[in-house]
Amino acid sequence: MPVTPASSGSVRPAAVINDEIRGLVEAGGLGSDEYLELLVEWEAAVRSEGLRSDVTEAA
Repeated sequence: MPVTPASSGSVRPAAVINDEIRGLVEAGGLGSDEYLELLVEWEAAVRSEGLRSDVTEAA
């Protein structure tokens, strides 16, 4: 079953999730389940905020 962010209403801001992703990568968590879950959540946030031009920023 694919990993999806919680559907409890509002989505956290992409910038907040991006900071968590960066911290996790710096801590060596690249490729972990948490990292993958954050990427899915980040993508949902980007879509909801309409930030298509900033999609490469978290990469």
